[in-house]
Amino acid sequence: MLYQLHELNRSLLNPLAHWAEATSRLFNNPVSPLAYSPYAQRIAAGYELIYRLGKQYEKPTFGIEFVLVKGKAVVIIEEEAEKKPFCTLIHFKKKLPPKEFAALKQPAVLLVAPLSGHHASLLRDTVRSLLQDHDVYITDWLDARMVPQTEGPFHLHDYVYYIQDFIRKLGPDLHVISVCQPTVPVLAAISLMASEHDTKLPKTMTMMGGPIDPRKSPTQVNNLAVEKPHAWFENQVIYSVPASYPGFGRKVYPGFLQHAGFIAMNPGRHAQSHWDFYMHLRKGDNESAEEHRKFYDEYNAVLDMPAEYYLETIKTVFQEHRLPLGTWKIEGKLVRPQDIKSVALFTIEGEKDDISGAGQTHAAQDLCFSIPKSDKQQFTVPQCGHYGIFSGRKWRDIIAPKIGEFIASHS
Repeated sequence: MLYQLHELNRSLLNPLAHWAEATSRLFNNPVSPLAYSPYAQRIAAGYELIYRLGKQYEKPTFGIEFVLVKGKAVVIIEEEAEKKPFCTLIHFKKKLPPKEFAALKQPAVLLVAPLSGHHASLLRDTVRSLLQDHDVYITDWLDARMVPQTEGPFHLHDYVYYIQDFIRKLGPDLHVISVCQPTVPVLAAISLMASEHDTKLPKTMTMMGGPIDPRKSPTQVNNLAVEKPHAWFENQVIYSVPASYPGFGRKVYPGFLQHAGFIAMNPGRHAQSHWDFYMHLRKGDNESAEEHRKFYDEYNAVLDMPAEYYLETIKTVFQEHRLPLGTWKIEGKLVRPQDIKSVALFTIEGEKDDISGAGQTHAAQDLCFSIPKSDKQQFTVPQCGHYGIFSGRKWRDIIAPKIGEFIASHS
């Protein structure tokens, strides 16, 4: 019922949001007489703030039109490399003649995006940096409310199998990078492939800010998962998709609840950010205001997760810690990271990460004890939060070059 009430509330707010947007433009557009009335800039700023607080945020695009490759601007074309019911594998193809592209000898990279509330476009900055020296693919997870029930359920082990399929499609000369939540299923996928002596194992796996062992330095996110019993999550946060979507009737963890959780973690910071946005508009600081718009266009765009996948992740990863304890079985097969021997490992953490605490990602180093020490690296980024691991100045100036060196040394 909550999902239906949310949709009703959104329908009621939409006209108000569009009215506020139109009014803001009337007091801001140079061709409008109202733009020259007293306090016009303050009025326009107030109405734009109302608009952004009440509008619906659609899935953002990657919007990467070109990248610089060895000082030359190269056009980027997004192609569907493979399409599955719950995920599309996107290839950021460089528009170059085949011989010229082959001469670049750029390693193939599979960037595994999180399925944890936000869209894969949250990794836009990650993709843009990697594209300079790599041939990049990314997992673009679908909003569960857009997937008809006829496609069946999507479990945590389905996520693992999706990753294995993509690795086999792109391998064996492949490098896998996982950001946050997918570090766990990616490690499981490669572990199972190693146990089966799969010939398509990737060359490297880079794991960034993920809950490999959430018992280490538990954060607010980890504490919530263990404080509440599994039945609480099933009864309190799982709802059916309304009739207005293709996935009508599918059980999901709605994106709007996930978004509310994000805001609740730092309500003061978000309130201050919106107040600063209003003041930037009042002062005519359009550059700062645009930075706010870009961030919240991405941050406020959320998706629904399949209920079975979400509940299994809570239980397997955060409550029972099956991966670090060595008790995780996927359809009868034990997940054994110790069977990985030929895949180089790089773990990256942010010193100030409040989502995945210190040591949670580096825990993979001990689990994968069969990998030679010469093929293992770990790095903790000083004064870096969760989002700074894969986006922003520290990502571009410090982390991306280190990943590039790591991949190059194992290509």
